Amino acid sequence: MPVPDIVLLRDQPIASDVLGELVARFFEDMVKYVVDIERSVAAVGGELHADAEALRLEDGSQQRDLCGANYYTGTGPDECIEYMSLINISPSREDRSMLIEDEAIRKRVRDITARLIGSGDPLP
Repeated sequence: MPVPDIVLLRDQPIASDVLGELVARFFEDMVKYVVDIERSVAAVGGELHADAEALRLEDGSQQRDLCGANYYTGTGPDECIEYMSLINISPSREDRSMLIEDEAIRKRVRDITARLIGSGDPLP
């Protein structure tokens, strides 16, 4: 079965072969993704964070709960997440930057990422 451009993750982590295909499809060394920090779900893939954001919203997420980031494979747990996206500019959360600056929100993003996507492990 072909892998869609964006994969919605809820309870099960993404399969490494699916992650590898999404990484290769758009950027070769990383994949964009959006997490819902309240529901602990993610949308992985797409050319823009806004594409994954739209799917999360259709799936019942609230805008204020969504955070965008980039995931780099093979970089280890300390370097695999880049907490930057246009969708992170959120006046309702008092975020005026593309960078997630609040450490508590970063931790939630990091925990969801580790559970559903990975911790920067190399692709097989």
